[in-house]
Amino acid sequence: MDATALLKKFCSAVERRDGKAFAELFTEDGVYHDVFYGPFKGHQKIAEMIDDWFHRTAREFRWDMFRPVSDGKMLYAYYTFSYVSTLPEAKGKRVGFEGVSMMALRDGKIAEYREVANVGPGFVDMGFASERVAKILAKEGAHLKQQPEWKRHAG
Repeated sequence: MDATALLKKFCSAVERRDGKAFAELFTEDGVYHDVFYGPFKGHQKIAEMIDDWFHRTAREFRWDMFRPVSDGKMLYAYYTFSYVSTLPEAKGKRVGFEGVSMMALRDGKIAEYREVANVGPGFVDMGFASERVAKILAKEGAHLKQQPEWKRHAG
């Protein structure tokens, strides 16, 4: 498995709004955990996420992955991601995020996708009210605390 080629196909499919090609990068039972919309499992749902969910309030996606690291079971890459937001409060601005993609791999495909995303600057660029940002970040915090890796840190 060539990590760079996989990441290029991944980003290109999102930018082209090609949910089918994107979903084919995943195992049949693969799961994409989206920071904003939650989990999407299986080829049909993952394709729907790209073709419908991503494009409901955004257009002109750009996604770049840098410095991939993989042991064949996991793939990590730093990314930059942006789009033109069509939400009313964003007023047509291009907004961006940075993060780290974490992909569990099986048989050369993605079995599970998760990410850690720096969403704050994008929310500010979109003009989100502070109460809305606080609500979203509280949801992310609750999700983090449910992860098994967090167990030792709780309490």
